[in-house]
Amino acid sequence: MSLIDGRAIAAAIGRDVADRAAGLRARAVVPTLAVVVPTSDEAALWYVRSITRAAERTGIECRVLHLAEPSAAELSQTLRGLSADGAVHGVICQTPLPAGLSLSEVGGDIDPAKDVDGASPVSLGRLAAGLPAFAPATAAAVLEILRHEGTPLTGARAVVVGRSIVVGKPAALLLLAENATVTVCHSRTTGLAEVCSGADVLVAAVGRAGFIGAEFVRPGAVVIDVGTNPTPDGGLAGDVDASAVAGRAGRLTPVPGGVGPVTTMLLLRHVVTAAEAAAPRAAAAPAG
Repeated sequence: MSLIDGRAIAAAIGRDVADRAAGLRARAVVPTLAVVVPTSDEAALWYVRSITRAAERTGIECRVLHLAEPSAAELSQTLRGLSADGAVHGVICQTPLPAGLSLSEVGGDIDPAKDVDGASPVSLGRLAAGLPAFAPATAAAVLEILRHEGTPLTGARAVVVGRSIVVGKPAALLLLAENATVTVCHSRTTGLAEVCSGADVLVAAVGRAGFIGAEFVRPGAVVIDVGTNPTPDGGLAGDVDASAVAGRAGRLTPVPGGVGPVTTMLLLRHVVTAAEAAAPRAAAAPAG
């Protein structure tokens, strides 16, 4: 089994993002991402810090807005205000959300043109219809890694374990768009291991550390581990038991160092794409 180097893939994306951001700045356009943080969850804050550091390296301005247990109205007003701000090109709302709020609900307050992490139901609907839209960055990272590795997808059997709107469903849609034959599994799937063991490409997004063992993996399969489960020592563990599948998987994304770095850089690539799309409109707007 060989490990897929997500950090190297992310570095290549980062160079392209930095070049495009520099081109925008040369036109007096500062690509800007606004991150709304309505949580004190330490894992979420760690991810926001990683976005901020990556944005700084690539020439993207990152505004972080911390909201202490906001009401639905306050969060909605904040997201709508950022969507209307011409100086902001991308808006994301970090999870977990306060009790009683869902990402599907608050995502609708983000302008789809600035929805760089695919949180809006409009973005998911456009993705399902095969129309241009920003996919959630984690789901997009799955496809980016498979493309980078030269994994044949046309006609391939792909199994996605997990049906969230952040990873599972959009990843399945992206795989379908590449002509893979896709099965989406979840906690109530009968004979889960048997279904997974027929996959050429297995995407693990179940949110349970070490859940995917050897019996889930067809010999030679490409396994993309999306899991980021905190460990008692402060580290991260994937959904795949890497030691158990080592003798069966052909390739595997490690945790950490696999999907995560690619996700962050794709989020920033979405920001520069949104800024490039908005720049002609800004240039054409009348003065004053």
